Amino acid sequence: MEQLKELMDLKVFHILLVAVILWISVFLINIIIGKFFQKTNFIEERKEKTIESMIRSLTKYTASISFILYVVSQFVDNFGSIIAGAGVAGIIIGFGAQSLIKDILAGLFFIYEKQIHQGDFITINNTFNGTVEEIGLRSLKVREWSGKLLTISNGEIKQIQNYNIDRMRVIERVIVRFRENPEKVWSVLEKACVKINQEYDHCLKRDQEDCVIEPFQLYGITSLNSGYRGYEYTITGLVDDQAYWSTAKEARKIIAQTLYDEKIGLAEEQILLNQHEDSSSR
Repeated sequence: MEQLKELMDLKVFHILLVAVILWISVFLINIIIGKFFQKTNFIEERKEKTIESMIRSLTKYTASISFILYVVSQFVDNFGSIIAGAGVAGIIIGFGAQSLIKDILAGLFFIYEKQIHQGDFITINNTFNGTVEEIGLRSLKVREWSGKLLTISNGEIKQIQNYNIDRMRVIERVIVRFRENPEKVWSVLEKACVKINQEYDHCLKRDQEDCVIEPFQLYGITSLNSGYRGYEYTITGLVDDQAYWSTAKEARKIIAQTLYDEKIGLAEEQILLNQHEDSSSR
């Protein structure tokens, strides 16, 4: 009994020692990775954060799996021979890790195909939407507008709509009444565009030479009879990815206030009620 106790104590000591070494190793690797990306600027910042997140995740899972295998090897005789005889595929199936492999492969494809980066605003499976906070080997963490943090297995992601891959264009459609003078409406909306560009110049998308690519402008009349309610005008403008939602919201406010100040009425739903009075019922 005493020999068994000493053996168990020795194994426990080794396990604790390995756990501490792995923890310190992961901690140091994360520090080195962070310092490396802080001092380099050869790629875009969002891509740096994405790669950093993936390396951190890979390091964590490698350390965890290595620790589990070490613990098992301490209590199973000839564990190395068992692994060699069973083969890698048999071990994977034996641990029921098919979903793990599926999630990891999906995560690697996200990075390789550049589908998403940390900081992108995305919609997943036409259900969840938010900002990508972390891309891991097994899961994707997305922060919703409400503040909730969603953790979704990579293998469960079937469709991704990325609003940051291409340029983010604000598109606002304004429908005014038929009785409004088209020329006056055109002039008023152009005035609104000028005001938006002046107040939110810092949010407009710029090229490498710091020139605005596409300021807010009146695209034109896009429908003469939109929903049988009135004329439809469309305003567009390219903005920075991070400022898309806030700029779009403020642009609507300026457009609405400008229309109100100029006494331009928006189209309204018309509901006609036909009442047939039966004179014989009186």
